Amino acid sequence: MDFYPFIHPVNKLVDKSTFLNNNKLGKSDIAIICILGMVAGFLYPRVLLSISMFLFGVTALWGVHPRHWLKDKWWLTGVLWVALYAITWFWSEDKHNWGTRLEVKLPFLLLPLAFPFLPQFTTRQIRILATGIGIMLLAGAGYSIFFLIRDYDFYIKEYSVSHMLPTPARYDYIRFSMTIVLFIIWCLGNWSTFETRRAKWLVGSCITILAVYMHILAAKSGLVSLYLFIFLWGLYETIAKRKLAGLLVLIAIPVVFNIALKFIPTLYERKEQLMASIWMIRVKDKGGNYADQSRLISYDISKNIILQHPMTGVGTGDMLAEMKKGYAQWYPQVEERNMLVPHNQFLTVALGCGIPAMLVFVLWIFWPLAWLRKNRESFFFFSVWLILLVQLMIEPALEVQYGVFVFIFFLLLFRHMLPAGRRQA
Repeated sequence: MDFYPFIHPVNKLVDKSTFLNNNKLGKSDIAIICILGMVAGFLYPRVLLSISMFLFGVTALWGVHPRHWLKDKWWLTGVLWVALYAITWFWSEDKHNWGTRLEVKLPFLLLPLAFPFLPQFTTRQIRILATGIGIMLLAGAGYSIFFLIRDYDFYIKEYSVSHMLPTPARYDYIRFSMTIVLFIIWCLGNWSTFETRRAKWLVGSCITILAVYMHILAAKSGLVSLYLFIFLWGLYETIAKRKLAGLLVLIAIPVVFNIALKFIPTLYERKEQLMASIWMIRVKDKGGNYADQSRLISYDISKNIILQHPMTGVGTGDMLAEMKKGYAQWYPQVEERNMLVPHNQFLTVALGCGIPAMLVFVLWIFWPLAWLRKNRESFFFFSVWLILLVQLMIEPALEVQYGVFVFIFFLLLFRHMLPAGRRQA
């Protein structure tokens, strides 16, 4: 019996149905709705994010025999490193924290398996995605800017002590800024699908406004990611396509950034705060009151603890508790509010699960490079992979739900652009 009579056959890589063209929804149509639901849930009600992820997985895997699942070795490697997290239950004293850290990893068991079985998106579906996500991100940026307009002097002063403008995603400005950057890159990667001049003008206006907002928000992670992509794009246009425009882009990067520093007060205050942080590192201050300084301290403590538990780690439930003991032993002057798990995902995996688990995780992270080919889609995929890798180097991004979503969703969305990014069920 067909429990989903409104869905077209699901075993074809190209699903030609599109919204409103007929009285049935195709598999990719439902996936588009779920993707929009995921982004909406990320920005606003978090429960919608979990529900949309689940429905997305069910839709993508409906009608796919489980024997096809085992053909995806990358997914199996991901299952393995998540399983190694789970095994630490036996030596984690804080079972609640263990459960929380494992729960946020569940998307790694579903989305990497589901995305490759989706049909190719049509140009109409891509435009719907761009429109829906663009409107939501513009609304989020407007919400953030509202606070600056309402109380300008207060927030400029707050930026001098590294307090940011409120943002959607429960004020997680790092993940919100990363979402904006990755959306901008996705729009550029799909530029040819915006076939009319009007469509390109609208999308171009949207990503330009979001890029300007990125400088006003002045989140370091987001700006580094944005300028890293622009730099890579300039290199690609100069070397691969031999275009003068690429060289002009490279030359324009420092010019544009310096102009932004001069005319955007929030960005200027963030620069001043960063310079103060660098000075504190140079004088070897151990107070941990600056973000970059706190990162370096967390690296040093975690390294010492990992060497004491190299094979099994301390247990994923006990990472913060063990780090606090490390702070008390090696950096007693750091206040409890500044005590962190290592701000590096690789060190975090090694701390919780041991060095062998970290090596499995490293394999999983670098595996996607095998999908690259000499084509335009691979350039955009590699750029996003590199940007996400940088995030893992400076944040334990995969220890929180929003970090997991941004990482795996955009990595897979760009994988779906690759010619080899989809599987036949």
